[in-house]
Amino acid sequence: MRPLRLGVGCALTVLLGSGCSVLGGDDGPRAADTADDLAAALSAHSLGDVPLVDEAAREAFADLVGPLDEVRVSVEVLDVVEVEEEGRADATLGWRWEVADGAAWEYETTVGLTQGTDGGTWAVGWRPDDLAPDLADGDTLGLRTVAPVRGDITGADGAVLVTERPVLRYGLDKTKVEGGQVARSARRIARALDVDVASYVQRAEAMGPDAFVEAIVLREDEALDVLPAFRDVRGALAVRDTLPLAPTREFAAALLGRVGPATAEVVEESGGRIAAGDEVGLSGLQARYDEQLTGTPGAAVVARDAGDRLRTLFEAPATDGADLVTTLDPALQQEAETALATLGDGAPAAALVAIRPSDGAVLATANGSGAAGSDLASMGQYAPGSTFKVVSSLALLRSGLRADDVVSCPATTVVDGRSFTNYDDYPASAVGDITFTQAIAQSCNTALIGNVDRLGPGDLAAAAQALGLGTDHDLGFPVYFGQVPPPETETGAAADMIGQGTVLASPFSMATVAASVRAGRAVLPVLLPEHQVDQVPPERPLTGAEAGTLRGLMRAVVTTGSGRFLQDVEGEIGAKTGTAEYGEPDASGALPTHAWMIATRGDLAVAVFVATGVSGSQTAGPVLEAFLRAAG
Repeated sequence: MRPLRLGVGCALTVLLGSGCSVLGGDDGPRAADTADDLAAALSAHSLGDVPLVDEAAREAFADLVGPLDEVRVSVEVLDVVEVEEEGRADATLGWRWEVADGAAWEYETTVGLTQGTDGGTWAVGWRPDDLAPDLADGDTLGLRTVAPVRGDITGADGAVLVTERPVLRYGLDKTKVEGGQVARSARRIARALDVDVASYVQRAEAMGPDAFVEAIVLREDEALDVLPAFRDVRGALAVRDTLPLAPTREFAAALLGRVGPATAEVVEESGGRIAAGDEVGLSGLQARYDEQLTGTPGAAVVARDAGDRLRTLFEAPATDGADLVTTLDPALQQEAETALATLGDGAPAAALVAIRPSDGAVLATANGSGAAGSDLASMGQYAPGSTFKVVSSLALLRSGLRADDVVSCPATTVVDGRSFTNYDDYPASAVGDITFTQAIAQSCNTALIGNVDRLGPGDLAAAAQALGLGTDHDLGFPVYFGQVPPPETETGAAADMIGQGTVLASPFSMATVAASVRAGRAVLPVLLPEHQVDQVPPERPLTGAEAGTLRGLMRAVVTTGSGRFLQDVEGEIGAKTGTAEYGEPDASGALPTHAWMIATRGDLAVAVFVATGVSGSQTAGPVLEAFLRAAG
């Protein structure tokens, strides 16, 4: 037996007395040609029209390779060796599967070829291990996604805010029920879990007989309450799993967002990055930074034998997601949630934002239960009421008014036919001629409106800009920085002075105002330290002297004015209360009011907003006080 070796693309001819080559010569079939045809067919995930020793192998190959149809493969002939006396040849094939980006599965197999007895056509004796080493009859192949570990969301000093935490997925195992029992079990499960009965029954009936019909996902510590009523239902199943979650359900929920199965819209907009069933960020920071947090999936080629044993043939590892760093202080964030909870069940929408003036770090941003999942803390657009008098004060100081100047605070003032008054329980002792400091401390509307003519066009907006309000910045997440548009009427200009009219702000922007007063400059809030922000400086920056006077005015609110209830709270506190009318009048003709309060203490600035309240001091004040006391 004498082997003859063929290099790829070579036609090695051994001349015999008859004039024929060992491989058939230029005019006859060659093993190398068949090997080349085989490699071309395999690169298209098939055996093509290549002659086979056993035709049944063609269908068996198609079934075996089918799960890898979406994986690009290239096959080339590395070598062909013919055994002349036996009429057979061995073709060495080089395989390269592009299993994942930057990860290829490469190996070699040797395929046997047999020549017909008449010295004609070469046929391939295909076997499972010709596709991949160690494959055997009865094996099946599969392509498994290797999920990356999702990145955490961290807070101040690296504290982990959002990470994988245990959950229970409650639902119906349809392999345990059939016929009319499906609807009966689904109905009982929906009632036990307090989910919509009709829609859950409809989903349960529509899904396949082997499906797990998920009803709800609960944190492990919340799940125990539903177990007694749930476990008695036929087919009821609770599956343990994990999800990226914050410490509590309420913890910065609107800001951080949530993770869940990709919706059809998310899949469509992803450009192929996301597939149906993938767990992705659906809202908040989880959605905006989903690609960073998700990482890159890997893939594994697996084989399952006739005994149902699984083994991995090749694995392209996943690239885990990167953490998203924030400045949130977990202790202060929790205290903010707790303070808002003091408003009680059924409370109106409310929010609290805390900022560190020295560096702009956002320490807490919380929304009360009445916000119904909306991020009012960052994106709410409301009239700020008398908290805006901090801005109006700066504009008036720049016009030449001094803190100790005497101003008139009448009970009522009229501008262009519209009457303006002070709030209902305004102290009678502070009506008449009072200092500007006392006008701010007691929050006299008429005193500020009476000085509106001191301001020129754009003065109020410039003062707002100097305190960080009214200039948009891309902070890496949605924020409403407020607006101070030019007034269109004298009445509008008067209303603007007391934070009504067309002036709007969010709790976030009013916390920025308070922080700017404390820092002595327009503070640029920072939640995501790794996000680069192009700050637009104010046209007329806040000066040290101006900031000092504003701090004195806010301190007077606590020592002698509407914020006196904060006097026994630790630290030197400056504050400003605010009440703003909105909406339609009730039967008595009274308008509902927003309640606001802002404050500073040391290196902390806070804004509290309650959508409907009695006044800033009576409704927002207790929330702010609870937060400051807890913050220490």
